[in-house]
Amino acid sequence: RGRIMKADKDKINRLLKTAAGQIEGISKMVDEDRYCVDISNQILAVQSILRKANNEILKAHLHMCVKEAFNEGNEDEKIDEIISIINKVSN
Repeated sequence: RGRIMKADKDKINRLLKTAAGQIEGISKMVDEDRYCVDISNQILAVQSILRKANNEILKAHLHMCVKEAFNEGNEDEKIDEIISIINKVSN
């Protein structure tokens, strides 16, 4: 813990800004009483973008932070972190 994020910050920020814009659009759709299935599809699209951003962050974490921890012999904490994330994703 305490290390800096090593993922591509520009890419992550683009994804998050896209998701934020879509969430604003979804809120307008709700206010306008739009068709439920259309709203649901937009929510699923945002979830997909957030999943992609999370995958990018975790991929960088595995390739850099976890690899570094293994090289230093400090892998137990990183393994526990990854297991915790996997448990959250699978629930």
